[in-house]
Formats: sequence, C-alpha cells, structure tokens
Amino acid sequence: MPRYVVLLRGINVGRAKRVAMADLRELLGGLGYTDVRTHLQSGNAVVTGDEADPAKHATRIRTAITDRLGLDLRCLVRTADELRAVIDGHPLAAVAGDGSKMMALFLSTAPNHALLGTHDPIELDPDNARLGDRVIYQWCPDGVLAAPPISTFVERNLGVDVTGRNWNTVTKLATFLGEC
Repeated sequence: MPRYVVLLRGINVGRAKRVAMADLRELLGGLGYTDVRTHLQSGNAVVTGDEADPAKHATRIRTAITDRLGLDLRCLVRTADELRAVIDGHPLAAVAGDGSKMMALFLSTAPNHALLGTHDPIELDPDNARLGDRVIYQWCPDGVLAAPPISTFVERNLGVDVTGRNWNTVTKLATFLGEC
C-alpha cells in the first residue's frame, strides 16, 4: 500500500485551531490509514493508505477534520514519490545551507500558466525563489519572517492553496516515509 505525507495548514497556530497530535493520529487511523506518524505539532503526518489520487485523500481528511473536530483546515497530500521529487529537484541546494531557512511552499494545484504570466511569484524574490512542480522553493537567508511573502501572493493572485514547511521538516517526513 502506498505511503502519503499529509500537510495541514494553520494547525496549532495561536489559540485557534488547536489539535493534539494524538487526536490527529486517532482521526487518521479512524479513516482507515495505517502506520500513522506525526511530526512536530504543526500538522505533519505520514500515513499508509489505499491507492488513490492524493487530492481525494486531502478532501477526505479535510472533511473528517471539519466534521469531527469542527475545524476548517487546508489539507494537502503528497505521495512518497512526489515528496522525493521535491527533494531531488531542490534547485537552491548549493546556497541553502541552513534547513530552517529553506522553505518548500507546497501548492494544492499547479498554477494557471496565464496567471503566472501576469503574477509571477518568483519576481518577489528572484535571487532566492524557484518554481517547481506544485512547489515553490524559497531560500530565506535572513530568516523566514524577513523573506518576501510568496505564499500570500500565490494564494491571493493565483488562487492556489499553499502550506510551507522548512527543509528540515521536509527531509524528516521523507525519512518517515521510508520507515514502513
């Protein structure tokens, strides 16, 4: 059975949208996922599930979180191969030496090419950002908070959901994928 990475956006930020990772693991297990493992308190999980389009898994998980926990959270799901492709395709590896300052901004869908022509998010940070397949790589040498807000720009101008993870988290999730 295939392995998936589940990325929830906005979980456990401030007092709103609080979810214990034990509750998230229980919810995912109740949906039939196995080998459920969470990482940190920020909505990262690795699961084994039926062969299906990751977007269908994302909808199923988001609906369950809304129904059972009363929270409306964005959810993105990637297959193990898709996450490996993000890691293998890292275009800024030569300069991005600190994993806490290197971001992978996961996109719910590929941006519309026509919209990209008029609203290119890479123009916000041309020296430090690159567009990949449903991911934007952003090196933040002065820290994530000092970097241009590419995620906000993408959601506002391209109509695509975005959730970011630092490179340390991305590689740790890949490690978890390989453990089962």
